[in-house]
Amino acid sequence: MTDAHDTAAPLVLRDDRDGVAWLRLNRPQKRNALSLAMLDALAEAVEALRTDRDVRVVVLAAEGPVFCAGHDLVELRDGDGPKFYRDVFDRCSTLMQSLHRLPQPVIASVHGMATAAGCQLVASCDLVVAGESARFATPGVNIGLFCSTPMVALSRVVAPRAALEMLLTGDAVDAATAHTLGLVNHVVADDALAEATAALASRLSQRSRHVLALGKEAWYAQLNLPRARAYDYTTAMMVRNMMADDAAEGISAFLERRPPQWKDR
Repeated sequence: MTDAHDTAAPLVLRDDRDGVAWLRLNRPQKRNALSLAMLDALAEAVEALRTDRDVRVVVLAAEGPVFCAGHDLVELRDGDGPKFYRDVFDRCSTLMQSLHRLPQPVIASVHGMATAAGCQLVASCDLVVAGESARFATPGVNIGLFCSTPMVALSRVVAPRAALEMLLTGDAVDAATAHTLGLVNHVVADDALAEATAALASRLSQRSRHVLALGKEAWYAQLNLPRARAYDYTTAMMVRNMMADDAAEGISAFLERRPPQWKDR
């Protein structure tokens, strides 16, 4: 199902600034709900960034008063059987995992509400900056639809019992609580959100693109490995990193007390 906005304007806006690509969900009159069209548009935007050598950091933000209200409930209500629902949730899960596979760090810049799959989207980003009035919830239980797929992302960044309480009660947590739970990295004044997000993105953009990509790959790969296997894997990654031009340059620059000149390889 589509609405007038779906055909009148892009569902995802992109604005590149100094090596940082800002992606903005642009379906504000529908609370940026993740319709199939929105999922496809965001997936396409993410895929385009994968090989863009000019982009060092990605920011995911949103237009309107709400960050993302999750799946489009009208679309779900009108869906036709298991095949349709499998397609919806498969597309969503693929999108969330694509954020992890993106070589650039992804920062969520969150204002307003992020609920259900919208909270999943936040939890799937690498770092999160939230305005102080932002709120996060997995309220599917309140409408008879437990947030099972959002649970995957949430349970990997939030303490287990806290994540389960969010899932079982459907209650929203404020930005300060989300920070305490580990869902959010930084909480800032609402009117400072864009500036604070840009500052964090700028800091990351000063690092070697190649080294950040290696580090992000290693982080997600080792996360759920047993300890001994994780050390084996990360040892191999350290060796791989040491063979990079930017490792030689970075070490030399440090020893020579000068700024590094990254080659991004």
